[in-house]
Amino acid sequence: MTEGTESGIPEGDDAYLSRRTLRTGSAGPLLLTGLGVAYVVSGDYAGWNFGLAEGGFGGLAVASVLMGLMYTCMVFALAELASVLPTAGGGYGFARRALGPWGGFLTGTAILIEFVLAPAAIAIFIGDYVESLDLFGLTSGWPVYLGCFVIFLAIHLWGVGEALRFSLVVTAIAVAALVVFACGAFTDFSADSLNDIPVDSDALGSSSWLPFGLLGIWAAFPFGMWFFLGVEGVPLAAEETRDPARTLPSAMAWAIGVLLVLAAVTFLAASGARGSDAVREAGNPLVAALEPHGETTALSRFVNYAGLAGLVASFFSLVYAGSRQLFALSRAGYLPRFLSLTSRRNAPYLGLLIPGALGFGLAATTGDGARMLNVAVFGAAISYCFMTLSHIVLRRREPDLPRPYRTPGGVVTSGVAFMLALSAVAATFLVDRDAAFIALGVYAVAVAYFAFYSRHRLVAAAPEEEFAALAEAEAELARE
Repeated sequence: MTEGTESGIPEGDDAYLSRRTLRTGSAGPLLLTGLGVAYVVSGDYAGWNFGLAEGGFGGLAVASVLMGLMYTCMVFALAELASVLPTAGGGYGFARRALGPWGGFLTGTAILIEFVLAPAAIAIFIGDYVESLDLFGLTSGWPVYLGCFVIFLAIHLWGVGEALRFSLVVTAIAVAALVVFACGAFTDFSADSLNDIPVDSDALGSSSWLPFGLLGIWAAFPFGMWFFLGVEGVPLAAEETRDPARTLPSAMAWAIGVLLVLAAVTFLAASGARGSDAVREAGNPLVAALEPHGETTALSRFVNYAGLAGLVASFFSLVYAGSRQLFALSRAGYLPRFLSLTSRRNAPYLGLLIPGALGFGLAATTGDGARMLNVAVFGAAISYCFMTLSHIVLRRREPDLPRPYRTPGGVVTSGVAFMLALSAVAATFLVDRDAAFIALGVYAVAVAYFAFYSRHRLVAAAPEEEFAALAEAEAELARE
């Protein structure tokens, strides 16, 4: 019998877990692929272009290629781990098996930082879009942020199947609009426009290709990540997926493939249509690329509306990911257990409502979406280090572990992702040191909570904990 209490009342494992059950079999390959793209698609519409101000076209191009390589390698490593441990814990579960309770907690906390802060940032960006489009006369402010959280949380509370189908539709609109944008922008494409940013002659290795020198490549890493940030959240849907051991790896591969194509097309089309210098500081770079003389066209207005759809898709899916990671950590006792309670429709309602309230509060009081997104990027990069390391450790320590899917290249693949993730962590200090220290501050508070309280109250019956305990027992028997 595992210790499990609600309001101090002991209860058995079955009763404890029965109040923490997600709706199984709700997601198939198409919905999961759409979820993977939805996490990221808003990054194609805005944010990546600020990397042009850090590294120029060449610097951001190299950074995007390296970050694309990191995410591709990581996705294939996570696909193997997800086939071995298909639970809602995702990265926390992988690291728990490989690195122990501390590794699991540190990984899960980093993922939470990413998936709780990113929706708050995107809510602010949605407000900016609503204001720029003059929708219903609204301005960017707390009423718009509140509307985002209330409407989209309500859909999540309705049910996971309904939520994922809504996300798929909005994502399809956003992706279709990117294709339309590229077709329009490439008609004005000029290779000379790519390298039109003035060169900083004092920077080491500077040229028209690298106007800010070699260091600009490294400084552009976080912005290269914006083309892919969030795709690693697909495994968090494992307990709601049909045949997850087979479906998750396939969906993750398709998602990263789509994102790689969208990143390359969007980056080239936007930079080459009007010039890197013109779009590097634009809040809406795709629209800026389509309006060389500042005149609104039918195409630019369509892309502007589609950008709002992309933001909604990412906001919606990131809320989903954050709630599932919080659910898994709470169910296992790493965080307060009441946060993992589920409703009659099998939705982790407190895991949705409490982060939602926190996100709304941050958006309404700070209004600093860029800073929050940089904090989220730092948390993400930390989690990538732990998750790819987990793949390496499990391959070395448990080579005979049944793996329905095996990562192409094995530990070489995850090793490449691990080294690039370490570089991405360091690069965040070049872009926004304050954001990095904010994330570390949140981390420190969480670590103190775990060290002094929750690590003594873990729930062994939770799937991730049970799986790790079984491995430890088998290892003990082997030593004897």
